[in-house]
Amino acid sequence: MASAPSASLFFITYDSMKAYTKDKFLPGQSHMISASCGETMACLVRVPAEVIKQRTQTGVLGVGGKSTSWSNFIYLIQNKSGEGVIRGLYRGWNTTIMREIPFTMIQFPLYEWLKKNWPTTSAKNHSLLKGAICGSIAGGIAAALTTPLDVVKTRIMLHKERIGPFRLMQTIIKEEGAKTLLTGLGPRTMWISAGGAIFLGCYELVSSTLISWKANNGLQPLSPSL
Repeated sequence: MASAPSASLFFITYDSMKAYTKDKFLPGQSHMISASCGETMACLVRVPAEVIKQRTQTGVLGVGGKSTSWSNFIYLIQNKSGEGVIRGLYRGWNTTIMREIPFTMIQFPLYEWLKKNWPTTSAKNHSLLKGAICGSIAGGIAAALTTPLDVVKTRIMLHKERIGPFRLMQTIIKEEGAKTLLTGLGPRTMWISAGGAIFLGCYELVSSTLISWKANNGLQPLSPSL
């Protein structure tokens, strides 16, 4: 339920900011700024969904003593936790942004660079294949490098008491060892690589199809970046 609106917010913001910043910054800087703005907007939907999902997956009981997405959503909306509706729904917001911004600042400049250097050995525009391969590589590298931030973000969302990211990271290193921050490195890298291939492959396919359709019908793209 959260994937469609969050993805929509991301690409609306990303493409708009690319068009706005492309003549004001170097390409890499433009992509970093645009992707950071896009992720911030997407997190308006993603963070509450992540909080509810993780509460449900770990068996936390919501309204009526049930551990379902809906009961946990109502639990937070009714402020049963006592920390406020907004603070409850957006628990871990700062840490999520701290994870997503570095992630996207690695992924999208690398993704755009890989697309730009894609070998043009055929007259056909293999948009799906290009987007899938470039998205998979860029997503996998970004996922591996930001795993420690993901571990801290998850711990904060599930922690019974509010705790700052830096304090929690220090506690993890002191009590469990620095290697704990790399927990889930393999699975995270693999599933984000696969997700990047599907997500960005489909995006490139749909984008190129719409551009061709508009060109054939004498229409102009909505965004100069397209």
